[in-house]
Amino acid sequence: METIRRLARTAKYCLASAIVANMGFLADAKAGQQPEPPPEPAWYVDEAALPFTALPNATAYYGIHKGAGYRIEVPNKWNGELVMYAHGHRGDGLALTVDSPSIREHLIANGFAWAASSFSSNGYDPGQGAYDTRALAKLFDRMVRKPKRTYMVGHSMGGHVTAVAIERWPGAFDGALPMCGNMGDNELFDYFQDAYLVGETLIGQTPEVPMPADWATNGGPILRTSLGPAYPVLLNSTGLQFKEVIKNLSGGERPIFEQSWTGPLSFTGGEFILGAMITVPGAENLFTVYQFDQDPALSPAEEAFNDQIVRIAADPLYRSKHGLVLGGASSPRINGRIHIPVLSLHTLGDLFVPFSMQQVYAHRVARQGRSKLLVQRAIREMNHCGFTTQEQTRAFDDLVKWVKRGVRPAGDDVLDPAVVAAPNYGCKFTEGVSPLRALLPSCI
Repeated sequence: METIRRLARTAKYCLASAIVANMGFLADAKAGQQPEPPPEPAWYVDEAALPFTALPNATAYYGIHKGAGYRIEVPNKWNGELVMYAHGHRGDGLALTVDSPSIREHLIANGFAWAASSFSSNGYDPGQGAYDTRALAKLFDRMVRKPKRTYMVGHSMGGHVTAVAIERWPGAFDGALPMCGNMGDNELFDYFQDAYLVGETLIGQTPEVPMPADWATNGGPILRTSLGPAYPVLLNSTGLQFKEVIKNLSGGERPIFEQSWTGPLSFTGGEFILGAMITVPGAENLFTVYQFDQDPALSPAEEAFNDQIVRIAADPLYRSKHGLVLGGASSPRINGRIHIPVLSLHTLGDLFVPFSMQQVYAHRVARQGRSKLLVQRAIREMNHCGFTTQEQTRAFDDLVKWVKRGVRPAGDDVLDPAVVAAPNYGCKFTEGVSPLRALLPSCI
C-alpha cells in the first residue's frame, strides 16, 4: 500500500512540475542552453597576504599562478609525497587569499610537502577551485619535482573541490580527505530552499519563488514569531514540526541535534536556518518527501503537507546532469565514481553543510559500485568544520596507511537510521574536548 501511495505522489508531483512551469517558474529556454554570465568581478590576489614563514627544516614558496595566489611548503627531508589543499567558501569579496592546511605542522613533521591555491575567484565556485588546484599541482611538478604520491584534502567548499578533482582527474591523486564537505553538491541548495518553503507553508503562507528580496526584513520576522514564543528554544506545535522537518532533511535522528538546534554558533541551529533560507534558479523539490517524525510511513498530516507545499522543478537553464550554474560560477555534480581511497569527516551538529550531504555521497558511491573505496566518520561536534587537530591528523594518517599498505580504516555507517540514531553514534572517532563539546551528552 505504501508503495502505491508513493507512486501516486510521484505522479502528482510530475503533474505539479507542469503546473509550476506554466505558472512561469521555469525559464522559457531550450534545455541545455546556458544562462548569460554576469560581468566578471575584478578579482585580485592579495599579494601582501601571500608571504609566510616556513616551519623549521622546511622551505616556503609563494606567488601568483594563472590568476590565483599560492603557497607551497616542502620539508628539507621530503618523503616525495604531496598534499594539495583546497580552502572553504570565501564569500564574495574581491581579494583572493590563501589558507595553509590546518594539519600543516603534522605534514611537515612527517615529511609531506603541501600546496594550496587561493583559487582565481571567490564566491561558491568549486569548479574553478578544482581547476586552480590542478594547475598548482602541475606547477609544483615544475618548481620542485613530480611527487610519487599526491593526496587531495579540503574543508567545506574545499570538500566539494576535492570530490570534483578526484573524479575529473582520476589518475592525478592517490587518496582524498574531504572534511565537512558539501558532498551532495546541488542538494545543499535544495536544502536551503526547502527550509524556506517548509517554514512559509507551515505558517499558512504561500511561498514566492524566487524568494522576495525583502523577505529577510518582512517575511522572516513573521516566520520567527509564528514558530514559537522564543524561537528556537521555545517552540509551539508549528515550530516543533518545522524543527522535525529540518532534522530529517539534515540527516535524520542523531545524537547532539537537540543541543545543536539551540547552539550558540553562527553555522548551526534553528537560528542559522532562518538566515540560510534562499532560493536559487536551479534548486528543486519535486520529489522531496517531508516528514514530521521518524516513521517512514506518512501520516495523514504529512500526506496533506506534501500535497500542499509548492513544488519547484529544476530550471534546465541552471541545472543539468553536469551540475548547477550560480551566476558566473560552477557547482559541478559529484557522481561518486571514485577510483582512489576516500576518507571523509563530518560533524553531526552542522546545519550549514548538514550531515545529510555525507548520506547523499554514500548513496552515489554505492550506485557506482565503489563503496569499498569510501570510509566516512561522524564527529560529535556542533560547529561546521569543528574538528580537533587530533581528529584530522588521525584521519590523514589512516588515509595514508590505506593508500600505501592497503589497510582500509574503520568508519561509521551513515545510512542505517537505527545506527545513526544510537546514543553513542559518533563516539568512535571523536577525540579531544572543547568548551562547546562540554555542552554535549557524554559517550557511555
